[in-house]
Amino acid sequence: MDKFDIKKERRDLYAPRAEFTLVEVPEQNFIAVDGRGNPNTSPDYAAALEALYSVAYTLKFSAKRTLGLDSVVGPLEGLWRAEDPADFARGNKDAWEWTMMISQPGWITPALLTTAVAEVKAKKGLDSVEKVRWLPLAEGLSVQILHKGPYADEGPVLARLHNAYMPENGLDFNGDHHEIYLSDPRRAAPEKLKTVLRQPVRRI
Repeated sequence: MDKFDIKKERRDLYAPRAEFTLVEVPEQNFIAVDGRGNPNTSPDYAAALEALYSVAYTLKFSAKRTLGLDSVVGPLEGLWRAEDPADFARGNKDAWEWTMMISQPGWITPALLTTAVAEVKAKKGLDSVEKVRWLPLAEGLSVQILHKGPYADEGPVLARLHNAYMPENGLDFNGDHHEIYLSDPRRAAPEKLKTVLRQPVRRI
């Protein structure tokens, strides 16, 4: 049985070049949890990740058992927003609001998610699992780049995107800042982390 792997199916979206590139991002389905605050210190952030991964793996094994369809659990992704976009470049993490999410293959449905949430709740007793929601997301025209290195070093890249590339190319913000975490920070050295940085845009 071949496993569906979003990173291989959509290399244009999950393996971009290390330079700003315009892409057209189609609608994708995610499971997601919303929150606010510094991801390094917020207990809500840690609880969101535990809930997301618990549900993601429950969905994977349920679909394999009942539908005969298997997939690789996708990478963690995050939508980040703040009243002032400059808060990203400044690293003012306490002002950030976030939506953490994991992409789902086409055969996963909202009904399967409801069942998976109930199963995780019954087995693990995680209150945070009730915050996991279904999220269809169509970002459309976007700029993205592969960032290599520590998360803390993203600021200058984002400043260059916001203050140079976008104005020079007649582009404006059209959605939340989006990050795709291709590396596990628990296993990879900071200088080897790979993160897709994406910004939905519109032409002006």
